[in-house]
Amino acid sequence: MSERTRWIDLDGAANARDLGGLPTATGRPTRWGRLLRSDNLQDLTVADVRVLLDDYALKNVIDLRTHTEIHLEGPGPLTRVPTVTIHQLSLFAEGGRHTDAVAGTPTRPGTTALLPWQNRDGDDDPGPEHDRSIGHYHGYLNDRADSIVAALRVMTRTDGAALVHCAAGKDRTGVVCAFALEVAGVTREAVIADYTLSGERLEPTLSRLRASDTYAADLDSRPVDSHRPRAATMATFLCHIDERFGGPLGWLTSHGWTDEDTAALRARLLG
Repeated sequence: MSERTRWIDLDGAANARDLGGLPTATGRPTRWGRLLRSDNLQDLTVADVRVLLDDYALKNVIDLRTHTEIHLEGPGPLTRVPTVTIHQLSLFAEGGRHTDAVAGTPTRPGTTALLPWQNRDGDDDPGPEHDRSIGHYHGYLNDRADSIVAALRVMTRTDGAALVHCAAGKDRTGVVCAFALEVAGVTREAVIADYTLSGERLEPTLSRLRASDTYAADLDSRPVDSHRPRAATMATFLCHIDERFGGPLGWLTSHGWTDEDTAALRARLLG
């Protein structure tokens, strides 16, 4: 790995990077090779797997996709690696026919139920893109606080690197990573900058997903730029959490996160 770039060059993933080298309020940067983030891992090559195992000592994968996505996409290469543990921690409520509670409820006449990864808002009134994204992000917190807390606890494990991913690696992954970095004491500016960094790899990321029937129709229904992560979106979302809970740490604490969890995560990410 190189400290000149946080990007991890893989043939089968476009949005993979290391969360090392980020500045904190204490001046101590985050450690390299401890926490990674990525888009879907379905297409990893044999060489990609070797990079993650040999260069990053990957041991734990936090998969934020729904069971529907996982079923439709099939098992990825890392599921066949005995030294890697996959933690399936969906950020959608999985109470409906298609695992998403919204997808399991009746829809308007002439429409079909949405799969969990699809746009929950109707096309008739989409609203500003950043408001749409913020609504989704609050939905993750409301629907699956248990998954977010569990995901951060996986990151505290000391047996090698942890990698968190969803489909594009920007929204669900972006929220979970933002919370982890905030707990570690990473500056708000750096947290937001990491979130927007996925925009640099947006086109190849979406191109990969369009090759899958699972995601193609939804992606093609909206212009490419509407999927771009913007600084104002994460800044506004975190400001809401600040106002309501005193920040991500306050929200986590209200959902069972402990001082011991905080100490363990900081020890892992800061050394």
